[in-house]
Amino acid sequence: MIAYRIQFGTEIATTIARTRNPQTTDRRSAVRKLLLATLIALGFASLDVASTFAQVEPSIKLGYAKCAHCTPMSLTPQYAKGVQIDAVGFNTGTDALTALVSKNIDVAQVTYLHYAIALDKGFDVVAISGQVNGGSAMLVGNDLEVTPNDWASLKKVIADFKAAGKPFRVAASRGNAQDIHMRGAFAKQGIDINKDVQFVNIPNPSDHLQALRRGEIELICTVEPFATQILQNKAAKLFGLPYDQAAGKLTNIILTRSDVVAAKPKELENTVRAVVKVDEFIAGDKAALVAVISKITGLDKAIAAGAVDNLDPDPKMYRASAVAIAGMMRDLKYINSDVSAAVEKNMDYRFLEAATGKPKSDLGY
Repeated sequence: MIAYRIQFGTEIATTIARTRNPQTTDRRSAVRKLLLATLIALGFASLDVASTFAQVEPSIKLGYAKCAHCTPMSLTPQYAKGVQIDAVGFNTGTDALTALVSKNIDVAQVTYLHYAIALDKGFDVVAISGQVNGGSAMLVGNDLEVTPNDWASLKKVIADFKAAGKPFRVAASRGNAQDIHMRGAFAKQGIDINKDVQFVNIPNPSDHLQALRRGEIELICTVEPFATQILQNKAAKLFGLPYDQAAGKLTNIILTRSDVVAAKPKELENTVRAVVKVDEFIAGDKAALVAVISKITGLDKAIAAGAVDNLDPDPKMYRASAVAIAGMMRDLKYINSDVSAAVEKNMDYRFLEAATGKPKSDLGY
């Protein structure tokens, strides 16, 4: 097309030269040719520009963590319509939240824990959708005399460690959903995480397996598929799922900022619609969920297959439970202020309503 316009430009220049030549007999014909060539060139140019703009869709940069229930976010670009989604993987939800509040991305998949922490710190975040819940598991060392799901047996072992003057070391990735699930479950069972046990922070969940193998901890609350990886490698045994606390099994939530809400409302609606479609897809096709977990985490498909039973695709946002989580986090001194009102205020259901065609009363409000 560029060469075509250059050719027309050459013809225009030639025609102009001819109109200035006194030997040219038909000036009117030359002028007509000049005008016609100019109009055609301009017409093609405008069509080319219009075509270029028509091919460019509005975009959203989206960040997600590399855990089993987070990895389906990598599928959102192929399920998006009316928006181009640039999906970027981060090691943890904390990294994704940092990118969001620093305006390096537009949307972040994080946890309800991150949501409350962000509000406590005064960050500008708006919740627009749920995603996948569950994914937490509590594992204990193989040599501990603990019976699965028997808190009395666990508390006895903790008491024995304390009587012997040895710390009972419990671990999680501080700042993720598994951390708050574990702390809430401990509190409900009367275990003081500051006095009865010694907390160990292991930021990257992929390091949890080696920490257990090296005997650095007695118990860990980790995330799928790393929990299944640890169990299949026989580095620990399952104690139970830590969902008997205020947070329940709520895990992931999709956040944006108020400036993105103001500038890109339609793009956010289409992004949430993509999240809903991905949830529907993985809920009905576990093999596809196994494949995407294995692809993003690099773990064997047998590990991914073991993880999916502990995952619950669900785009709803549970308002009352989110407020309960915020209250629990304050009681545990995980946050410094009461953010209950902010948790409710900053949950914007309009995008989820548009994406599902349902009222917010049916979407967890």
